[in-house]
Amino acid sequence: MADLDRPLSEGLADALERVAAMHPNCDLSDPGTPSATVAILRHNYGTIDHLVLADSPIVLNGTNGYTVITDLRVDDTLPSLRAEVESHQTHTPGHREALQRLVLAQRQVRNTPEGYWVAAARPEAAEHALTGTISLRDVRSAAVMSDGVSRLVTEYGAATWADVFATLQAGGPRKLIESVRGVEATDPTGIRWPRYKSGDDAAVAYCQW
Repeated sequence: MADLDRPLSEGLADALERVAAMHPNCDLSDPGTPSATVAILRHNYGTIDHLVLADSPIVLNGTNGYTVITDLRVDDTLPSLRAEVESHQTHTPGHREALQRLVLAQRQVRNTPEGYWVAAARPEAAEHALTGTISLRDVRSAAVMSDGVSRLVTEYGAATWADVFATLQAGGPRKLIESVRGVEATDPTGIRWPRYKSGDDAAVAYCQW
């Protein structure tokens, strides 16, 4: 993906293929094969290339405001099972059982036309990533983050994107993650904001131009 003349999707496909080749003794056709979301931002000769696969968003702070690039196809998959999970408080037997049913069902449609796409053992998943290019002169700063961070805005409504970027500029990623955890601490069992689990993975990278 460091080759600026190659599309990011091709680089991701190569990466997935190489990682799979490192595990010849594993059954990579198993639906439970480890997987991950992908969000990539690449500086490329006066432009910015982006790639998003699954629900880790990229947010651009540009001359025309904030642009959110994200892949929410997973949210449209198995809506009734998702609703069942969110009907329970976290850390309860009902929540754990409903979440297990959802996860098992998601595995059956993951990386299929009927479901959603995520980085796992099949390199063709990269073909389904959302990609694009934007002129660098139209972007002031950008953040690449996990959905465990972006939900501060998208699900909790506890901040705006302007707030997020102000926090990143003043205190960096650590301060933003602390803000997310502080909000979640006020609703530890998911009564106000139903969610899969408490303390979802939180990661963010920030850059300015």
